[in-house]
Amino acid sequence: MAVSVLLADDHPLTRSGIAAFLREQAPELELVGEAEDGAEAWRLLVATRPQIALLDIRMPGEDGIALVRKLRAEGVPTRAIMLTAYNAQGYVLAALAAGAKGFVVKSSAVKELQRAIDVVMSGGMYLDSQISRVVGAEEVLVEPLTEREREVLLLASRGLSMKETGAVLHIAERTVQAHLGSAYGKLGAKNKTEALLLAIKHGMLLLDELLEDGEP
Repeated sequence: MAVSVLLADDHPLTRSGIAAFLREQAPELELVGEAEDGAEAWRLLVATRPQIALLDIRMPGEDGIALVRKLRAEGVPTRAIMLTAYNAQGYVLAALAAGAKGFVVKSSAVKELQRAIDVVMSGGMYLDSQISRVVGAEEVLVEPLTEREREVLLLASRGLSMKETGAVLHIAERTVQAHLGSAYGKLGAKNKTEALLLAIKHGMLLLDELLEDGEP
C-alpha cells in the first residue's frame, strides 16, 4: 500500500518540483494534498490524516514547527519531515523538540526525500548532513555537565541573554559566560545549536525540558 504524503511549502517552484517527483517517480508514495501556507496545511492534515507530512519550516501563517506542535497536541499520528534551507539550522532544535522526525535540505536531490520517508516510516529519524554531523558523530566520552552548566545551557535554549540568565540564577554575567564556555568545551560544540543537540544526544538535556517555559 502506498504511503500517503501531504506537501506544504510556500515556494511554488519547490512545491511543484517535489509534487511532480512524488506523482511521476515514486509509485510507492501517494500525494494526498498540497498547501502553500500554514492554515491550508492544517486543514488538509486534519482532513486527510497522511502518514507523512513534508512541511516547510517557514510559511505564511503558522510555520512548519507550529504545525508539528499541533499534530502532537491533537494526537494526530502523522510523521513530519521538515523542508529546510542551509541557513535554517537555528530552527532545528525547536523542530526536534516539537516532534519532527526528519530534515531534508531543499537543495538536495529529490531522491533524498524518498530516503527520508523510508527512514521515518521505519521508525527512524532522518537528518541532513549538517545536522547528522553533530547528532550522528562517532561516540566519544564526554565529561558530564555540572548542574549549573545545565541550567545555563537550558536558559540559553529559551533565548535568554547572558545578562537575563544571570538575573534568573542570581549570578554574575561573567559567571554565566564562564559556565557556557565550559559546557561548550566539554561537549565539543562550536555554537549554541550544536551544544544543545550534543547535550540531548548524550542524555544531559531532555527534549521535554526544552518544551517547558519555566525556570530550570
